[in-house]
Amino acid sequence: MLNMLTILRPRRLAVAVVAAVGALCVSVLPAAATQKAAPAKAAASAAVGATTPFSVYEAEGGTPGGDAAVRSLTSAPTTQYSSAVLEASGHSYVHLGDTGQSVQWTNTTGQPISFLNVRAGIPDSASGGGVTGTLNLYVNGVFRQALNLNSRQTWVYEGNGNYNTSDDQNPADGDPRVFWDESHAFVTGAPIPAGATFSLRKDADNSASFYDVDSVDVENPPAPQAQPANSISITSCGAVADNNPTNGAADSQSVDSRAAIQSCIDQAEQQGKILWIPQGTFYVKGTAGLDAQGITIAGAGLWYSTVYRDVPVPNSTPLAALFDLTSCTVRDFHIDANAVSRSTIGGDGGAMDTTGTDWTADGIWTQHTMSGFWASGTGGTVKNSRLTSIWADGINVNNVSLNADTGNDLTVTNNFVRGTGDDALAINSVAYNTNSDGSQTHYNPMTDVTVSDNTSIAPWGGKGIGIYGGSGHQVKDNYISDTARYIGLGAGRFGVNGSDLLSAAVTGNTVVRSGGNAYSQGQPALHIGNGGDGQNTGTVDKAR
Repeated sequence: MLNMLTILRPRRLAVAVVAAVGALCVSVLPAAATQKAAPAKAAASAAVGATTPFSVYEAEGGTPGGDAAVRSLTSAPTTQYSSAVLEASGHSYVHLGDTGQSVQWTNTTGQPISFLNVRAGIPDSASGGGVTGTLNLYVNGVFRQALNLNSRQTWVYEGNGNYNTSDDQNPADGDPRVFWDESHAFVTGAPIPAGATFSLRKDADNSASFYDVDSVDVENPPAPQAQPANSISITSCGAVADNNPTNGAADSQSVDSRAAIQSCIDQAEQQGKILWIPQGTFYVKGTAGLDAQGITIAGAGLWYSTVYRDVPVPNSTPLAALFDLTSCTVRDFHIDANAVSRSTIGGDGGAMDTTGTDWTADGIWTQHTMSGFWASGTGGTVKNSRLTSIWADGINVNNVSLNADTGNDLTVTNNFVRGTGDDALAINSVAYNTNSDGSQTHYNPMTDVTVSDNTSIAPWGGKGIGIYGGSGHQVKDNYISDTARYIGLGAGRFGVNGSDLLSAAVTGNTVVRSGGNAYSQGQPALHIGNGGDGQNTGTVDKAR
């Protein structure tokens, strides 16, 4: 249950499980341990979690104004369904229901603030599909700007036989989930100076009936990077930026730059050059994605360069990822999409499917895609990246992506993941898949994967970290908090076709306010061994 560390005893196993849990080191902090601002490490301990360039201010750590209400989880859930407080970071938020209500913080970062990322929720429309609205930002009590928010990519419903799905947008079915989304903007005018107050306030011109504020990330980004030498800009191939705010939906007047970007990718491969994504938002429309091999794709920074996937919804064509990458380096840009659910019909596809050797993803910010990274191969690394409001897995390293059969020596480090609809971070070793003709394709068990110094917050539909099969893994110094319904940290194998987990060292991880009541099963904060995810057979051995 919530706030309790439980190691389940495996039951009804066909093969022996959990031989040793000797040096397992997991800290479990009580629900009352709430951070007000976390400027470097996003965890309670300076030695655990990702080091980020932004600070996180939780709403419940601010000062409510105008009788705004702090809403917090006070006991373990008694229902299998979700709620805004279960899905909130810290399992707490501030509700702004009346004009004049606000939440205020003081800039204690010691730096100016020029960029805000707000995690908030506003109501659905009466018929589903969401609404848009604004919420006003004040600095030292003076109005500064209206921030765009929306609920177009939240509010799906589990009633009427839809439990644990994310496809139903009909409010009449009841039992909603997915309450939070994230919206970012540069601060208009001068940056918010150190020591100043800043607040979010519901005024008469803010049209939503309520605003729930979960947290706000603040930072002062560096200037945009210049185009590197030996590179081809996608604009030279005809890509056209559309910088109108998307706010949960594509701009209908935008230009489809997919063919232009693919043409530039092809030229970069042929000429041995870097593909450059300049400042701006560039649209990839339709159901086709982009394919690259053996090149570097670089942007001006994750605050400045965006590739936006616009799929016609409702959609009937199964989607590959936006980027299919083999032995590539990608860095310093943002990926967004108009997907409204975790399904083909909702327009959902992954951000990056990756394989090959010695690949790198560094400084990528992904939102509203099926997965952030679905990655296999040998010697790959995902680092310094942000994954927020993802429909399924944040970072899933495996041995099957893009028809590979290997997932060895992969590294996932210093990433910040919040608000995923499945596991925030996962090592996913698949033993075999069954083909349509009944035959099986077998894969090499994964080895020597390192998942370290990552922050995993508030997954609404999965674990904070899942370790599924293979051997020689190191999972260390990660910070996990606020799972809505599932296990915080789980080690075992996944499904009847998963690989056995033969060895792993899981050390120095902190698990906070985790567990839940999915399927009314009392999910624990920590689970070692089989028995979860409907899988009761297989070997889990030499975990320490």
